[in-house]
Amino acid sequence: MSNKTAQTERLRQRFALYDTNGDGRVERGDLEAEARRIVEAFGEQEGSPKAQALLHAYPHMWDYMMGQAGRDPGASLSVEEFVGIADAQMVSRGAAGFSAMLRPSVRAMVDLCDVDGDGQVDPAEFRKWLAALGNDRVDADEVFRLIDTDGSGQLSVEELVAAVGRYHAGELDAPLLGV
Repeated sequence: MSNKTAQTERLRQRFALYDTNGDGRVERGDLEAEARRIVEAFGEQEGSPKAQALLHAYPHMWDYMMGQAGRDPGASLSVEEFVGIADAQMVSRGAAGFSAMLRPSVRAMVDLCDVDGDGQVDPAEFRKWLAALGNDRVDADEVFRLIDTDGSGQLSVEELVAAVGRYHAGELDAPLLGV
């Protein structure tokens, strides 16, 4: 499969993940619902600072993407529109695009699953992260090793943002994160 085909397929999968009500359109409320689902899966109370960070980061990601595309944040997108905008705002812009769009959401996810408070994700926290996102069918330890590019035994926000970028660019074949 070519990188472009993989990129498009992965953006379509992301669309399906975000289309929480299954109506074939994605809107801001779908990302809000996905964030609530993730917070619940982690067992975090919605009013906690960690939960609030994620509950704000997901809709912020939508607002940023729509703003960059010159679209009304209140609009909904078809799968084709979503793929086109996400490709233009993230995939085509490479690491800078992924960082601009995803860093706040990844930071909030790290904080949500960071039990020991060190600002990074260890293997046990990463397994919990994947399970909360419904990715419990993958070998979490193997995926962790692929993402841990500095070999520290911890995943930083930078490594996680880069991994999401590599996944969506078709360069990493491990289904990763709900961001």
